[in-house]
Amino acid sequence: MPYPSLTGEEIATQPADWRTAAAQAGVSAADLPQRGERVAVVGCGTSWFMAQAYAALREAGGHGETDAFAASEFPYRRSYDRVLAISRSGTTTEVLRLLSEVKAPSTAITADISQPIAGVADHLVDLGFADERSVVQTRFATTVLALLRAHLEIEGALPAGVATVARAAADAERAVAWEVPAELVACEQFTFLGGGWTNGLAQEAGLKMREASLAWTEAYPAMEYRHGPISITAPGRAAWSFGEPPQGLAEDIAATGGLLVADSGDGGLDPLADLVRAQKLAVALAEHRGLDPDRPRNLTRSIILG
Repeated sequence: MPYPSLTGEEIATQPADWRTAAAQAGVSAADLPQRGERVAVVGCGTSWFMAQAYAALREAGGHGETDAFAASEFPYRRSYDRVLAISRSGTTTEVLRLLSEVKAPSTAITADISQPIAGVADHLVDLGFADERSVVQTRFATTVLALLRAHLEIEGALPAGVATVARAAADAERAVAWEVPAELVACEQFTFLGGGWTNGLAQEAGLKMREASLAWTEAYPAMEYRHGPISITAPGRAAWSFGEPPQGLAEDIAATGGLLVADSGDGGLDPLADLVRAQKLAVALAEHRGLDPDRPRNLTRSIILG
């Protein structure tokens, strides 16, 4: 077992979880976005970032126009054929309010179909097998994206260059076995970079680090990094690229004295599997700092507003 924490244990199940989700994608296909539908994907926190990743994947694959919103920022005046909500707990206030008020047909992906979300969504997709005891989300979020990615695969709508979920799961096994380097644990700041669908992964990596280890993290589209954010990179700080860095970026980061983390190209990790490595870094850094990665300060499993 790589870590004694619940989060560490739950991180390790992800390859199997993704394979289970891929098998479920066909069973749940009728409840998921159909080809050509105009879809809004909503969530809060980690779920919002998975929504961003899926929206970019679906549009790039030609499956249909897709927008991603934080549930609290949903534009009710817009017209959609379907609203897809992601909520691990099934109790998040903003998601429940949205599903109660939205006029479009809705589908909710959740880890607990016994919760109030079952009463406000038109259709449910049950990912209870990927539920977590830790407050910090890891496997549920990535399993949602694996499910949706597998559905695009079934529909023949995976964008060019995006691997199958089977390949991602195999890469995740390598990521689970990865030993976090001491030089990364010693870094004082981390900037996560993505492009297209991996922008959501970069945002999620930054959030995971902040939640679990109180780390100083930022996240940007990789091409935007040069437009200001690169000024923060320096010796003792890291820039982590999900997918192949844009041409010249590695040299630019080297010139700052910062550490570039990038596992891509031939033989490199699938970006979703690379997120597993970022999760492991968050746990390792939390434990190095004497923090409990399962119970971040000021956070609970679900945000329920009065």
